[in-house]
Amino acid sequence: MAETTRFTIGVHAVCTDGPCGAVIRVVVDPVARAVTHLVIEPRHREGLGRLVPLDLVDTATSDRVTLRCTMDAFDHLEHAEATQFLPAGSMYNGYAASQVFALPYYGLGPGTIVPPTITDAIPVGEVAVRRGEPVHATDGEIGRVQGLVIEPANHHVTHVLLQQGHIWGRKQVAIPIGAVTGIEHGIQLDMTKQEIQGLPAVGVDDPTG
Repeated sequence: MAETTRFTIGVHAVCTDGPCGAVIRVVVDPVARAVTHLVIEPRHREGLGRLVPLDLVDTATSDRVTLRCTMDAFDHLEHAEATQFLPAGSMYNGYAASQVFALPYYGLGPGTIVPPTITDAIPVGEVAVRRGEPVHATDGEIGRVQGLVIEPANHHVTHVLLQQGHIWGRKQVAIPIGAVTGIEHGIQLDMTKQEIQGLPAVGVDDPTG
């Protein structure tokens, strides 16, 4: 069996000189069906995730991702989120409403407070896959995404991992990528629940069985 690498969403990430956060998303090119980036969020800094090119990943195990860069280099990677603000109004003398923005919230009128909008800032045409996103069989939802399995040589996705604790017990299941028909708004499959229940369990260190 060809060597594969498992990216479990939620595991810790470590730079060459110390821990840098946790993997919160995996970015996929849906046309090539290949992983292009990991989104790693620094500890205690929610919303400041960095886009980490897969070439910077040294090793990946079931509980850790190791990067081949320093923490300083990690801090200079592109942000994975973009924050959009609306004008805060004309409350500042001498400035037009379009020139004034309020942090961390902006008001749209008396008594109205609305948070800024935070959106993914990933490469155009690519899709961010999050832990816990629903996985849909042809006859309904079957579980939640735990991670992805890729071929290290070309970064192509081979399997989608289902989170433990879905409807038929705590068996871990790897869904072949050939069964995936879409990855936006959850994972869509061309398999039924019964067909997926018949797949063999996979081990933690060998997700392809």
